[in-house]
Amino acid sequence: MEPAYADIVVAGRPQRLEYAWVCAARADAPVIVFLHEGLGSLAMWKGFPQALCTAAGARGLVFSRYGYGRSMSRPATEKWPVEFMHEQAEQVLPALFACVGLNRPAWLYGHSDGGSIALLHAAAFPERVAGLVVVAAHVFVEDVSVASIEAARAAYVGTDLRQRLARYHADPDSAFHGWNDIWLDPAFRGWNIEDCLPRIRCPVLAVQGEDDEYGTMAQMDAIGRGVPHARLLKLAACGHSPHRDQPERVIAAVADFLRAPALR
Repeated sequence: MEPAYADIVVAGRPQRLEYAWVCAARADAPVIVFLHEGLGSLAMWKGFPQALCTAAGARGLVFSRYGYGRSMSRPATEKWPVEFMHEQAEQVLPALFACVGLNRPAWLYGHSDGGSIALLHAAAFPERVAGLVVVAAHVFVEDVSVASIEAARAAYVGTDLRQRLARYHADPDSAFHGWNDIWLDPAFRGWNIEDCLPRIRCPVLAVQGEDDEYGTMAQMDAIGRGVPHARLLKLAACGHSPHRDQPERVIAAVADFLRAPALR
């Protein structure tokens, strides 16, 4: 994917975000916006957006959030607020869509933190979202999430994790510490978006691996309670990244979901 750059302003701060269109020739096709995980980026999706859009007859918009990939780096002195995902959902996404000319409802495919952002966006702007696919999304903080994120901090110092992330991020410290520091901040333990879920009106497919190291099925159960019309797909022998662990299964399920006549 050859990236372009969108210049937006959020809360008075300029942000330059890298983005790319996938299957761009399908001008009239449904649009899927890909929202990456807490350590993800445009490049880290690799070939998945292309494969999914090809199977679903869609075109895709893939981008790196502020501080990730080749987007503008986050200054080391800038700490993410507890409500950083609300800011992404309610300010960054509308500004990005306006900048790139996406002026009709799109489908959102969000992974992990990206799934939480997708849920928040659909709750805030129900008329602007055609549907959601949320994969390993968080709606509250669990002990297992904190433990795994603490382990990631140790790995960043004691293993080659920083070098591996540097393949996908111009500033791996910006990407890692922005995510890691806020998730391990004691103030973040009370973060919870369950009260937003009943405002979601669009079709929802929620996916999670049964071996997810960053969350339990309590997350899926909460989404099911908050969005009773959501479809829940629980994958056996699958971890936190179903699009890497079981790509064929995920692509087939999402393509079928997008094509369902009742959702048109």
